[in-house]
Amino acid sequence: MHAFPPLISGNPVVLILGSMPSQTSLAKQQYYAHPRNIFWWLMADIFEFDDSVSYASRVEFLTAAGVAVWDVLQQCEREGSLDSSIQRSTELVNDFAAFFRLNPSVKLIAFNGAAAKQIFMRHCLDVLQQNPDLEWCQLPSSSPAYAAMNKQQKLKIWNQALPTDLAHSHLIF
Repeated sequence: MHAFPPLISGNPVVLILGSMPSQTSLAKQQYYAHPRNIFWWLMADIFEFDDSVSYASRVEFLTAAGVAVWDVLQQCEREGSLDSSIQRSTELVNDFAAFFRLNPSVKLIAFNGAAAKQIFMRHCLDVLQQNPDLEWCQLPSSSPAYAAMNKQQKLKIWNQALPTDLAHSHLIF
């Protein structure tokens, strides 16, 4: 399976990274398209837009807020949608060195779940070493498969990690 190009516009400050799109997302050709994935609900609450608008409008609102979205993996083999089903030997990561060269405005990588962070660290640690000012954080997965926290608990953590006025702020950690 092959992932999507990044959702990006202007000078993003935050890059949210998932692992690989779900079967539903791949079928719909949309990031976080599974109806029980709360990603768009989280983003709408944090960045104050209506999550019931069209996918194109949600993407426009989010990228205008200074957020880019991508996945760590460009391709892999996986049966179903669970990250635990990704066959490690088939993992091919996206070109993050080129991404950060082209987007020096990105100051924070926000990993959407543990798997995204683990895969990135396994394959792309050199990218962090080459970009020492780049911060990162692991957030609770927006996937319905991660049920250790409810929506409100996840929202609280995501809200604390992502400044709401990214387009006009300079992140200070």
